[in-house]
Amino acid sequence: MRDNPVVTDLVARAAKGEKQAWDALVERFIPLIWSICRNHRLSNADAEDVGQIVWMQLTGQLGKIRDPAALPGWLATVTHRECLRVMDATHRLPMVGYVIDAEIIADERSAAAEQELLATERHAALREAFAALSPSDRQLIALLLDDPPVSYTEISARLGIPVGSIGPTRRRCVDKLRRHPAIAALINTDTDPAKEMAARQPRGGASLSQALRG
Repeated sequence: MRDNPVVTDLVARAAKGEKQAWDALVERFIPLIWSICRNHRLSNADAEDVGQIVWMQLTGQLGKIRDPAALPGWLATVTHRECLRVMDATHRLPMVGYVIDAEIIADERSAAAEQELLATERHAALREAFAALSPSDRQLIALLLDDPPVSYTEISARLGIPVGSIGPTRRRCVDKLRRHPAIAALINTDTDPAKEMAARQPRGGASLSQALRG
């Protein structure tokens, strides 16, 4: 897992007892935990129980974490383990060869959990950066990301701006997004969210729009 300064900062502050940082950690990684629970086909009630156990265990470990950037992996590992425990308790795992099967299941789904985490972080960064834009910039970006696409002529009519100013304004918005700390933390990875928005791929527009709108 690549180093993430945002996660590192949140872990350090939460370890000191800062409630706001703890709440931010929970909000950031709840989708990861729920995704793993869904992959194990747990009921909502069982998933909630697993989540509570994972967060309770984390409260006792925050001060002991040597590498805060490794927190997502720790959460994924603990969640996998608790999901398997629940499945075993409800007789959803065969007892013969249980340990081997459990290890295989965890290994097979670790890659999927990693991808889910990256998507979660990417969407959270986009929402955070998008919220920092001015209301007029947010309106423009939202229209540009509509699926099906909205024409520049219609955007001009809706927002009362010249057609010729839409492109330059869009580029300035993308530059602002890329300079935002949350996006800057992702720039050096394989996926640059702001760059993807600038490209405005037709199939990616809906997904990106959903991310920005939360």
